[in-house]
Amino acid sequence: MTPSGFQKLKADLHHLKTVERPHNVQEIAEARAHGDISENAEFHAAKERQGHIEARILQVEDRIARAQVIEPGSGPPDAVRFGTTVVLEDTGSGEEVVYTLVGEDESDAASGRLSISSPVARALLGKAEGDEVKVVVPKGSRAFEILEIRYD
Repeated sequence: MTPSGFQKLKADLHHLKTVERPHNVQEIAEARAHGDISENAEFHAAKERQGHIEARILQVEDRIARAQVIEPGSGPPDAVRFGTTVVLEDTGSGEEVVYTLVGEDESDAASGRLSISSPVARALLGKAEGDEVKVVVPKGSRAFEILEIRYD
């Protein structure tokens, strides 16, 4: 996991504990104030939400405890590895794409952050600028040329 991904997890945990959980406690108290809780839909919904929040807190705490934070290198990298940003050209369409290889918890394909375990990332690992790679993706096969490798 990159340092920024680790910080995001810590921020998520802080938000869950200081915003979500207290808000939910307030929801439960308000629903309980309405009287009989046996047929109180608001109370049951708030209690269900409490379970989801507590499960999410445990999940994030576990991820933080197990996280291995890897500092991306500095200087010009000689090969694609975790933490590098890669500029690729789709050899079929000529389209240029930019991806940063990150941990699974911080991946977001829409913003160009690929999980290190994704098919594209696995195909790129260890390759150098100028190399061509073929990747089998759900929509078929694509070929890329590596134009640039850098640390952002």
